[in-house]
Amino acid sequence: MISKETLFVLSLFPYLGFLWFLTRSGKTPRLALIGFYGTLVFVAVTIPAAIYAKVVYNESLANVDWLHGGAELFLTLANILVVLGFREAVIKAKQSSQIPNPKSQ
Repeated sequence: MISKETLFVLSLFPYLGFLWFLTRSGKTPRLALIGFYGTLVFVAVTIPAAIYAKVVYNESLANVDWLHGGAELFLTLANILVVLGFREAVIKAKQSSQIPNPKSQ
C-alpha cells in the first residue's frame, strides 16, 4: 500500500502539469493563475509546519491549531485570488458583450 507521504509527493506532478498547461494556454486570468501558483506556497509552508508539529509537539499538524491555521491561511489566500481572477474575467466578458451596436441606433 502507498504511504500518505508518497501519495502526497506523487500528487504534485499532476498539479504541476496542470499549472504548466494553464500557463501555456495564456487564457487564464492573471490573478487566478497567481492563485493557482499560490497553492504551491501553501504546500511549501505546510511541509515544514507539519515537521515542526511532529518534532516539537509530537502531534500531527491537524492537532496543533495555531500551526494548522497559519498554514491554511495560505490556501485561503490562494483560493481568494483564484475566485477574484475569474470574477474579473467574467465581468470583463459581460462588459465586452454589452457594447451597443451603432447600426441599431
